[in-house]
Amino acid sequence: MHHGFWKFFDATHPKHEPGNPYENAIRDYYVHLDAQIGERLALLDEETAVLVVSDHGAKPMVGGICFNEWLKQEGYLVLEHQPAGIVPLEKCEVDWSRTQAWGSGGYYARLFLNVKGREPEGIIEPEDYERVRDELAERIAAITDPEGKPIGSVAYKPEDIYAEGNNIAPDLIVYFGNLGWRSLGSLGTGQVHTFENDTGPDDANHAQQGMVIYFDPKRNLGGREMKGSKLLDIAPTVLNEFGMPVPQNMIGHVLKVN
Repeated sequence: MHHGFWKFFDATHPKHEPGNPYENAIRDYYVHLDAQIGERLALLDEETAVLVVSDHGAKPMVGGICFNEWLKQEGYLVLEHQPAGIVPLEKCEVDWSRTQAWGSGGYYARLFLNVKGREPEGIIEPEDYERVRDELAERIAAITDPEGKPIGSVAYKPEDIYAEGNNIAPDLIVYFGNLGWRSLGSLGTGQVHTFENDTGPDDANHAQQGMVIYFDPKRNLGGREMKGSKLLDIAPTVLNEFGMPVPQNMIGHVLKVN
């Protein structure tokens, strides 16, 4: 719903058209959902608590960054032949002997380095790994919009933001324009910027802040805001609701709602 209709209600969106027939579509849909949830809450007994949880939020999306096109233009990704039309990287013939990095699409980007001894045809010497990674992070931060203005992109190292990494994690996790721009992995556009998703029109992107609503019929919680709650708090809270012990190695905490 957000992806398809954000531009219609958000007057600040670059593609907004005042007076369009869908200005209230998202609001009307939430009204519909609220009514559906209300009907189900009326069916519950006094022993049933309800949590409504999202793992992310939503925000307006200005456009997309064709990540692999950018890597190709910057000389990090080299193809044997230019693709005929717009195709995913997997359908391109990559010259791995000259390729240092490639990326994937999504609401954020994952960048992988072609490291010798790790990838089948790696060319980056292990001792050069951090230098190349830092260089790419710096150049990603300098990516501009079509008018040459910086968009404020950030490239994170997984080990700096996650407690643990399994298997081969991306070498960089990239938020283009603080998620105001999404990452597109397709090649063949011939340009870095696009205002269409590679799967069709898209007006919104995922955002960092999600939401949680906690309802317990046994307690009058007053409709107040639960400040400081985190996504990792949901699992221990649910275990606690069922009277089950919360493992000591869980990072989150039971939400204090009394």
